[in-house]
Amino acid sequence: MSAGTHFPAAPAIADSTFHYRVDGRAGGRRPGAHAGRTGGSGNEIRDHARLFDHPDPRRLDLRASLRAGAGEWLVRTYRQRAAVTLLAVVDVSASMACGAPRKLDVAADFVASMGDSAFSAGDTAGLLAFDGETRDDLFQPPRHSRVIGTAMGAQLRAAEPGSTAGYGALATLQPLAGREAMVFLVSDFHWPLEQVAAALDLLVRAWVVPLVLWDEQEMQPPARQNFVRLRDAENGRVRSLWLTPRLRRQWQEHLAERRRQLDAVFAERQIRPLYLSGQYDPARLSQYFLEGQR
Repeated sequence: MSAGTHFPAAPAIADSTFHYRVDGRAGGRRPGAHAGRTGGSGNEIRDHARLFDHPDPRRLDLRASLRAGAGEWLVRTYRQRAAVTLLAVVDVSASMACGAPRKLDVAADFVASMGDSAFSAGDTAGLLAFDGETRDDLFQPPRHSRVIGTAMGAQLRAAEPGSTAGYGALATLQPLAGREAMVFLVSDFHWPLEQVAAALDLLVRAWVVPLVLWDEQEMQPPARQNFVRLRDAENGRVRSLWLTPRLRRQWQEHLAERRRQLDAVFAERQIRPLYLSGQYDPARLSQYFLEGQR
């Protein structure tokens, strides 16, 4: 970010943080708030070891030493709680500039909230973006910073939407293949299903949260208007339509079928999507993670 660059201020969101957790144990060595796999200082007992190997008499376990009956003093070893990395991978193609509010602004509110939430939990947060290709101009490396959320949100809010999404997602996600992180894939997913599947398959070691941003205007045809001019958000082509009852029914059926197809792609990989429309509400994210614990 250059010294003279000014981004528009993010709208104020009361209590913008959300509560999240990872499934299983994190493998990071940096101390944090999540259940970890590595040994270290902590409150969760891992196993026992010989005092000779771990010379810390404060952790001496007399009962375990007597039960072992091997003439060895045993000490408790512990698991260290670990930090994780949160990454927002955001679609900034032309269709994300549509809606009221713009889907891109909803994404910006989310990444600002994600950065604040990560900082509160002691985790790192970063940003990647794509349209028809990787948007290196919007890249933010993961870091633990009080202002990372504000910086990421401002960048997205000022971003110039690009070309058709989908193919850029694969190149953008390739560096994350095999990496352990919590990845929020933020898009309206108006791209080929095979590309969605291929993108998810790159993230087999990550905790993936798809945020599907759909605007109310694309979910329902205009209620009091029969003749409409529709512009394709990706290629800019304009069509005029007379909305007959049959077309209105097809509109809703097409959307329901698209959601069913997306849900099937996610379910095959045991991934739960979160559909969002309208203003961003961090409570929806907290509820999403709470439901995942049941």
